[in-house]
Amino acid sequence: MSFTGKATYDAGATLPELVDDVSDLVGLISPFDTPLLDAIGSPRYAAKSTRHEWFEDRLNANFSAINNAGGYDDDDTSMIVDDGAAFRVGDIIKPDGSEEVLQVTGISTHTLTVTRGYGGSTAAAVADDQRVVVIGHAALEGEDAATARYRNRVRKENYAQIFTETVSISGSMDAVGLHAVEREFDYQVIQRLRELLRSLEQTVICGFKAAANPQGSATIRRTMGGLLQFISGAGAAVSDAASADLDEPLLNAALRTCWEAGGRPNAIVCNGFQKRKISSFIQSARRYEPDTTALRNLVDVYESDFGVQRVILSRWVPADKVLLLDLDKLQVLPLQGRSFFVKPLAESGDFRKAQIIGEYTLEILNGGDGGHGLITALATS
Repeated sequence: MSFTGKATYDAGATLPELVDDVSDLVGLISPFDTPLLDAIGSPRYAAKSTRHEWFEDRLNANFSAINNAGGYDDDDTSMIVDDGAAFRVGDIIKPDGSEEVLQVTGISTHTLTVTRGYGGSTAAAVADDQRVVVIGHAALEGEDAATARYRNRVRKENYAQIFTETVSISGSMDAVGLHAVEREFDYQVIQRLRELLRSLEQTVICGFKAAANPQGSATIRRTMGGLLQFISGAGAAVSDAASADLDEPLLNAALRTCWEAGGRPNAIVCNGFQKRKISSFIQSARRYEPDTTALRNLVDVYESDFGVQRVILSRWVPADKVLLLDLDKLQVLPLQGRSFFVKPLAESGDFRKAQIIGEYTLEILNGGDGGHGLITALATS
């Protein structure tokens, strides 16, 4: 028998008699996480100018490479190298991959005069681009002090970029009661701040300084250079994967490139696709225990021959790239007094308005000479 009394459906399609039942939660699906900024942490100091500078230095080189298209035979005593300043008269040197030891007896710019088969070692031919390493310097007893050698420190720079969003709500919206939100103005400020932090992390990774007038002008917006721009150039530890899949030998080769240049990466930063590739390194060695119901297939820390690297999953790294970073050499600096803040704006009508502003720059030490690494052109499918 059907119900004959008053029911909720009798109130009509719009249910005007019923109290609204609205959840106290607002669903948010858009990604706003900033794992790289979290890993870098708070800066040790603030930038004092819109042009932020720092110095980089390195020790004198103790190797160079043969610079002769045909190489040299095992009896040649004059050799041209890329950088003669890496050697001194009296140096004991050794070509990579050879059993021969040589002694430098004279230097003219980039041409070395050498004694072949030094100490009874077997003389052997050397090839173009073969690296020659200084084993050590042997001084003559009683000789004058050698000419001093030094390197000038190199000044690097980046620029502070302004990040801003605006919040504006009507006076009525600021006054009414709302479901799930206590104050609309405060909610909008939080949402815009999330967007700014997301933009800051994206810029730290992919940002680019303007080639002309990077300090900005009335028409040119001042932008900061990001990690991908700084980890580039002839001396950078960049490994071209040539569309190959990321695997352990490729990752270790890139870490070794950094290590040989003196770098010590302690973080691997990649997107979701390459993170799954790294986690698959353990697949062949994974074991199933009969007393467990949890299947673990992830790598969050990678212990390599070249140090321990934390694996950071960031959706903002390009799909075909993996960053190898030394987090101790990175800082994201606010311009002093310009970390993100809310600035109320003048009201000219029945509304409430404010601007969220922050000005930041990236400091990356030794980005272009092996302090950090980059694997590029990886397969993405």
